[in-house]
Amino acid sequence: MIATLIFIFILAAFLGFELISKVPSQLHTPLMSGSNAISGITIVGAMVAAGVGGGDFATALGFLAVIFATINVVGGYLVTDRMLAMFRKKKK
Repeated sequence: MIATLIFIFILAAFLGFELISKVPSQLHTPLMSGSNAISGITIVGAMVAAGVGGGDFATALGFLAVIFATINVVGGYLVTDRMLAMFRKKKK
């Protein structure tokens, strides 16, 4: 069971790296926006995991998941906003 999970993790990491490295720069911003929306779903799942009440350890892990998912979403939106600012016309 553990070997299967490790294999899936390594395969996903390799596939993700290969896909991201092949994305042209013109598509990066729209893809970031889409991934930020998907990361919002992660926050909902983390809140559910924190609130299930499977014990103190599970609640703590759920709380950490909420924190990290929130950092991921906010950071993604900041990066996307910064990239979009590069394409705006300069004001005189």
